[in-house]
Amino acid sequence: MGTAITTPQQNIFTPQPTPTAEPQRKIAIICSKGTLDMAYPGLILANAARMSGIEATLFFTFWGMDIITKKKMDNLHVSPVGNPSMGMPTFLGGLPGMESMATKMMKKTIDELEIPPVGEMVETLSDSGAELYACRLAADMMKLTEDDLVPQVDGIISAMDFFDHAKGANIIFI
Repeated sequence: MGTAITTPQQNIFTPQPTPTAEPQRKIAIICSKGTLDMAYPGLILANAARMSGIEATLFFTFWGMDIITKKKMDNLHVSPVGNPSMGMPTFLGGLPGMESMATKMMKKTIDELEIPPVGEMVETLSDSGAELYACRLAADMMKLTEDDLVPQVDGIISAMDFFDHAKGANIIFI
């Protein structure tokens, strides 16, 4: 009778480890600005993540709260003052009517490109499984409650709670 010869590297009686699945990819986006031109980057990145099967968490803080505040989300503006990408001297951006003109031009381009309005983007993200949170400190500073926010917001949380939700995620600050 023969005896099976095994080596520590190849023991037929020891179960071999099963390959583990690739860890779920996650992204967490901090939206800190409430102008029209700063609302879209975070919303578009989160939408692209969800379309790619990547978990997405958005944390709205300070002026970024305007993106999810019922009374403000449909009235975001483009501020030409202090925006070097506008291609004009700062003092021109402060002239009466310049903010309205810049906002109108951007909204026209958004419509031409068939990009959904901010409210529709927020709704789409929520429907796709993205998590949307408001910052507790910013809400308290601005005297906002959950009733002031769109229903797609999953809650008002602290910065520490955000880091719990963002565990293992790549974090982007906008």
